[in-house]
Parts: sequence; structure tokens; C-alpha cells
Amino acid sequence: MNKIKLTLKKNPTVVLEAEVIAPDYFLERSNEEICASVVYHGKREKRLDEFFDVEGECSDCIEIHGNLHRVRHVGRAMTRGEVTIHGDVGMHLGALMNGGVIEVFGNAGDWLGGEMKKGKIHVHGDAGQQVGAAYRGSMMGMKGGTILVDGNAGIEVGMRMRRGLIVIGGAARDFAGLQMKGGTIVLCGGAEIRTGAWMQRGTIISLKDIALMPTFAESGVYNPTFLNVYSQHLNTLGVQLPFAEVDGRYRRYSGDRGVPGKGEILIWEPAV
Repeated sequence: MNKIKLTLKKNPTVVLEAEVIAPDYFLERSNEEICASVVYHGKREKRLDEFFDVEGECSDCIEIHGNLHRVRHVGRAMTRGEVTIHGDVGMHLGALMNGGVIEVFGNAGDWLGGEMKKGKIHVHGDAGQQVGAAYRGSMMGMKGGTILVDGNAGIEVGMRMRRGLIVIGGAARDFAGLQMKGGTIVLCGGAEIRTGAWMQRGTIISLKDIALMPTFAESGVYNPTFLNVYSQHLNTLGVQLPFAEVDGRYRRYSGDRGVPGKGEILIWEPAV
């Protein structure tokens, strides 16, 4: 497969704004045009090849090597193609994404998949704060697509999300599902406090026991039928979601009744 390979050759001394690193932008550009692409090193305009060695041209498949923890906006608003990152990456990865696939063999910064609409992001390490969340002042976060984080995540996972799926393989911090309006969050390692605060709709599934706010009311213990379908889908993504009654059951809570909201939180209780 024809692909474009970027290798970081100089670490930015300040944040590097690099939203040009996206399949839609590179697809119809020659190697020379890609090298001359404008990035912003702080307030200064720079050429992309001042920071990266560039191999290949005219492709929507991008492979990046290096520690990109100061590089932001990679894959911003992409609609197609693939971005594979071998190393850590900075904030806003896949923000406003509308298609394609991003895979990170490392950690990702804050606002991973912020307000994304379609596509898939898979981070094999940890993620920062506001995974799939709405930006400040916006009333709508993630509207579709899938975000998988194998490790831990920071605060406000899925804040104001409307649709889509977020799976956190480790533990999430405070306010997971804050003001959630729809979609599904799966917390394989549980979460800290205030999970589902002010949520209006949507589903949060926790495979570990979590402390809930008093504005959530218990409404039964059972294995929802829809989880059979979800389990099959998640299995294709490498995520194991228990649903067989012989293994345990889910305790369901509805809320946040302080809004009032019609969301649900399902907490897995293994069979004794």
C-alpha cells in the first residue's frame, strides 16, 4: 500500500499546531508540497519538513514515528484514510473527525476525538482529559464513531456526547459521562466520583463497582437483552463485555434525577 511516512527529527520547543497532518490534505499533494505544508510553532509559521522527515506522496495512509506529545491537531476533521502513530501524541487528536481510522501505539493527550462524528480511534496507551467531549461553550460533544482507549483516561470522558461509543479499558477519573445526551460509555476499570453527573440520556456500563451520586435511583437487577448484541460488536473490537446470567448480572440505576434525566448506569455484579 502506498503511504506517507513522517519521522520526527526535531522536538518542538513549544506546541506545534499541525492540523495539516491529515489524510484529506495529503492525498492530492506531492512530496514537495507536503514538505512545504505550513505548521505553527507557537506563533511562527514553519515548514513541516523542519520538524519531520517526509517519505512518500499522494496517499491517504499516514504513518508517523516519534514522540509527538507537543504536536496537536493531528487528523483534525479527517473524513477518510488511516493515521498510525508510533509514539505519544498531543492534544486534539482526531478532533471533529468525520471518517477514517486513527491508531496510536502510545499515549494521547486531552480532547481525544473531541466532537467527532464518524470513524474510529484506538489508543493502545492512556488518554488525557475530555475524551470524545464537547469543547467549552459547545452544547454537543461526540456525535458518532468509536473511541477505544486500552489504558486509563482523565476527567469528563464523553462530556455532552450525543451518539457513538467510548470504551475505556482502564479506569476513568471524575465526571465520566458529564451532561451526557446519548451514546454509550463502557468503563472496564470503573471510574472515580460523580459518574453520570447531569446526564440526560445514554448508557454508562461499568464492569467495576463505582460510587454513584444520590440522584441516581436503583431500578432493578437484570441482564439487558441489548447487551447480547453489544457484546458481539465489542468482541470484534477486542473488548469482552460479560452478559451471561451464569456469570453475573447488571444493577441498573436511572438518572440523573437532579436534571431530571433519563440516562442509565449499569454496574456489573459477578456471580458469587
